[in-house]
Amino acid sequence: LFARSEWLGWLAAAMAVIAVLALLVILVREVLAIARLAEVEKLQKRALDAIARDDPKAARAVVDELSAFVAAKPETAAGRRSLAELRGEIIDGGDLVRLAETEILGPLDARAKVMILEAAKRVSLVTAVSPRALVDVAYVVFEAGRLIRRLSELYGGRPGTLGFFRLARSVLAHLAVTGSIAVGDSFVQQIVGHGLAARLSAKLGEGVVNGMMTARIGIAAMETARPLPFSAARRPGMGDFLSALTSFATKKQKETSASDT
Repeated sequence: LFARSEWLGWLAAAMAVIAVLALLVILVREVLAIARLAEVEKLQKRALDAIARDDPKAARAVVDELSAFVAAKPETAAGRRSLAELRGEIIDGGDLVRLAETEILGPLDARAKVMILEAAKRVSLVTAVSPRALVDVAYVVFEAGRLIRRLSELYGGRPGTLGFFRLARSVLAHLAVTGSIAVGDSFVQQIVGHGLAARLSAKLGEGVVNGMMTARIGIAAMETARPLPFSAARRPGMGDFLSALTSFATKKQKETSASDT
């Protein structure tokens, strides 16, 4: 380009410099994102160890690290202040970690459950009205990926592209280990127990099943992205979302029937 025209050569050189700088920024962001996800895994293990050994010193270190990790989340401000006031009164290390889980992560857990339910409802509705199975699969994959990323950001993970793939792999590994990736007999019994098969059409029933599978992925992502393991708080279960999804699908079926009439 310099041989053709001097200004073209300088323009190309400037664009090359910008491209290299952009690549460096992207690489730095990806490295920081992966390091932050690794910090979550380490924090979970250290919290479990502090609870198991009931070590006050280790527990205080975990609480300090947790407070710094979620410091940018305004929902945790009240919990962090309350914990700072009560910190000197708690002797047992396990109790301190459990209190931190309740006070600091409680508001984030509530938002995470809402996110999971909303994603499950969207999947249930879209797969119920879509004409093609391929559309169903594509939308479930899209919604599951978006849910994993949103839950990680909620808990302070902020994954980049490479970090997202690492997080998704961890979620799938968690599903495989817990056996939650398949619809088991207990899930089928829950559906039958709620009378879903009798109240809904085949397409809406299929949509609810897809929604519940999305909820399973959301629960696994919540456990993976959460800085502390579930100890004081109860781990969300499928029953927490089935009733809401069933009511949502029943309402949609009534609205459809009324419009047809």
